[in-house]
Amino acid sequence: MSNDVPQMNTAPLNALPRGFRFAATNCGLRKAPNLDLGIIIGDEEVSAAGVFTQNLVRAAPVVLCDNHLRKAGARMRAVIANSRNANCATGEAGMAAAQATAHAVAREIGCDAEQIFVCSTGVIGVPLKTERILNAIPALVKAADQTPEGFGGFTRAIMTTDTRPKWAASRCTLSGKTVRLLGCAKGAGMIHPNMATMLAYIVTDVAIAPALLQRALTSAVGSTFNSITVDGDTSTNDTALALASGAAGNRRIAKLDSDYRRFAASLENVCHSLALQIVADGEGATRVIEIEVRGAANDDAARQIASTIAASSLVKTMFAGADPNWGRILAAAGRSGAKFDPRKTDIYLAGVLTCRGGVEHEFSETNVHKRMLRDFVPVRVELGRGRGSARVWTCDFTSDYVHINAAYRT
Repeated sequence: MSNDVPQMNTAPLNALPRGFRFAATNCGLRKAPNLDLGIIIGDEEVSAAGVFTQNLVRAAPVVLCDNHLRKAGARMRAVIANSRNANCATGEAGMAAAQATAHAVAREIGCDAEQIFVCSTGVIGVPLKTERILNAIPALVKAADQTPEGFGGFTRAIMTTDTRPKWAASRCTLSGKTVRLLGCAKGAGMIHPNMATMLAYIVTDVAIAPALLQRALTSAVGSTFNSITVDGDTSTNDTALALASGAAGNRRIAKLDSDYRRFAASLENVCHSLALQIVADGEGATRVIEIEVRGAANDDAARQIASTIAASSLVKTMFAGADPNWGRILAAAGRSGAKFDPRKTDIYLAGVLTCRGGVEHEFSETNVHKRMLRDFVPVRVELGRGRGSARVWTCDFTSDYVHINAAYRT
């Protein structure tokens, strides 16, 4: 997989999957002209898949999306998403707001309310000014089109503390037809997914059975969005959705064949790029850190160790100062709960062997310090001869993170 991220502000025209329209507006949740409400509309019913937060505190729109996906038999029509307000911990009024939004969109496009996904992101515990969203929906639906500008507006409408929009595209050839995939995501803080990620949407024109789309999304999430952390906090609103229009005209994917594998690989590429963009834009972050663990007893143990290292505040502040303090990495691995022998552990920091057999291996601190100042810093932990391995991505932890979150509401 490539670690490259898009350099353009939005996707080019030839990256847009067929069968979808996009739009965004300012409805008054944020100060104008900042976009705060976006929509994705399928021209027809589309296959859908979703993965949602495992946080016990679930926002009203998350509960609604989960219910609608099941009630509609994974045949959906649209996604509407607002920023600035998470509509979480808002009681019965919060669910009523999500339902009213779904009904309003359904009226405008002519479908059942259960075929609408509703998503929110922003401050928890503040009543949502639903009337502002409802008033904006008719014009928003009317403005939706299949243009890069429409998609670009949607990517910006879902941003909160993000410093830039995040999108990724891929394509593959199935039964002689070109299939396009295009995804976007928001997220910079409260990033420690336990299912999917903050908010992420992937649209594709592939023809695929909903059950296989769900399988592909769940698999992709495991190795991408569920393998990143910024601050160790799992959001109440985490939602990842995939929508497939079938407009590419490929032979419908209905079994786990070579076409499925090619599509699943393209989907994982999109999710991987979005995940790394989220880490790179972590609140106050200056660099991306890749934690790779090899030689564990099994993959689960390797992931447990890698995740503990990646979430360690001491490790993350170490990277903020580009300080080659490899002992913090070893200590984090030791408290992960996974069994390994420290006396057989080697640590490579920014490509340099700094620990061999659990003790320091002579290295140039000046050289490693310079390497740790790069935008992307790899860490490899070798535990022995086990077959388990895992990769997790994180970012450094700077004082800017504290400043951003100390005044998040104000």
